[in-house]
Amino acid sequence: MASKIQDALSSAAALAKGMGVTLKEMMSPTITEDYPDVPPKFQERYRGVHVLQRDENGLEKCVACFLCSANCPSDCIYIEAAENTDSLRISGGERYARIYNIDYSRCIFCGYCVEACPTDAITHGHGFEIASYDTSTLIWRKEQLLAPASPRETQTAINPPPGVRSPV
Repeated sequence: MASKIQDALSSAAALAKGMGVTLKEMMSPTITEDYPDVPPKFQERYRGVHVLQRDENGLEKCVACFLCSANCPSDCIYIEAAENTDSLRISGGERYARIYNIDYSRCIFCGYCVEACPTDAITHGHGFEIASYDTSTLIWRKEQLLAPASPRETQTAINPPPGVRSPV
């Protein structure tokens, strides 16, 4: 009989201890984030969706050297180059990427393309919402990847002020 009373007391103590832990956790602040309403905080080195950068004049930094495509282990970057003209400068170099596509159904976000770029034209952004039911929408084109330019930068890049030569 004494062992049954001892078992009942130890069970009650275990139950009280468990309830104490539960009540303590109920009173502590939550760590769950309200994702769609509150954007998540990313570490500085987070490897998100790629961004094609622009220079200070609003021109594209990509000079179509194909190093990012050559270093990509998953072969997900496709580039076609075109020559810059004096009347319309797209990038600061002799060439620019007329077509720049990244197939996110194949990309493994390894960062080799970012490391290989000599002009720092491609970087990892903090975007991560690329899920899709259709794989054809996972091929992002240059227009989707380009960093937005301010209207002033775009106007200056296309029509430089008098006496200022276009960047070469």
